[in-house]
Amino acid sequence: MGKEEESARPQLSIRHLRVRFRPRGRWFWPQRGWISAVNDVHLDIRAGETVGIVGESGSGKSTLARALVGLTKTAGGSIRYNERELLGLDAKSWRGVRRDIQLVFQDPLASLNPKWTIRRIVGEPLQQLCPEMDADGRDRRVLEVLQRVGLGSDCLDRRPHEFSGGQAQRIGIARALAVGPKVLICDEPVSALDVSIQAQIINLLMDLRDELGLTLLFIAHDLAVIRQISSRVVVMYFGRVVEQGPVARIFEQPRHPYTRMLLASLPGTEQGIEKIDGEPPDPRMPILGCPFHTRCPLVDSMCVRELPTLRRVGADHYAACHFVGTGR
Repeated sequence: MGKEEESARPQLSIRHLRVRFRPRGRWFWPQRGWISAVNDVHLDIRAGETVGIVGESGSGKSTLARALVGLTKTAGGSIRYNERELLGLDAKSWRGVRRDIQLVFQDPLASLNPKWTIRRIVGEPLQQLCPEMDADGRDRRVLEVLQRVGLGSDCLDRRPHEFSGGQAQRIGIARALAVGPKVLICDEPVSALDVSIQAQIINLLMDLRDELGLTLLFIAHDLAVIRQISSRVVVMYFGRVVEQGPVARIFEQPRHPYTRMLLASLPGTEQGIEKIDGEPPDPRMPILGCPFHTRCPLVDSMCVRELPTLRRVGADHYAACHFVGTGR
């Protein structure tokens, strides 16, 4: 295989991925039926790129992230990392994969064990995933990654409650970096932080990406953040990908009505675009047509009957709408 062909091969390849849950009933007993959180998702992520995933709450973004690291059980499909199938791996096999694919969680303080010191929190993945490393080696690595995210040795024997939200997220990033991953999945890592701190964390992640050659999958509901950090954008709605493409095309020439409405909420964008109205469909009920038809200003009878598939609308740009190319 030539170098060009190898570089074009996706590092992560997702096909027909489905995740579903039993809805919770009274007293935590599951109800009958299923909720489809991720439904027939296709996505390729190339080594070294930053892919932003955006959508409203409940669109399936975080569920997708957890499925990619084996924290959520899938109902079908395929996840391939460097052409190796991940679905169906046993716990021992997953340990090797988790050295390469790490997750940064949304709530920095909630993701850190309050009873552990920072030394133990950052060192725990090394103990679990790098058994060949001795205690001295772990300590050196813990200090190295803490310094890389802007923290020092004075943090080692303190506990999470002694840190601000921004510092706690730096610790969470250090924990993810400790094992030397190649892919970093960030699940809304700045949504719980003040705006000024958000910018610091975004800049840190961009610097780490460039220094370490990381592949970033960055999940957010804030389009301004997605625009700043991403090279490619994936828009999800109701568990499906409705549009994906290069960041410039998505922001300058959005083709799906849902994407246009999301962009209408950004300051300084074109006025007169209709804002998103109403609520998403009930996830417990089957939908035959387009899941956005209950809120879409372009809806007609075909949208109610037929599910649109992703169609190419430009270079590396795809949208799932019956009216793509019709001028509507």
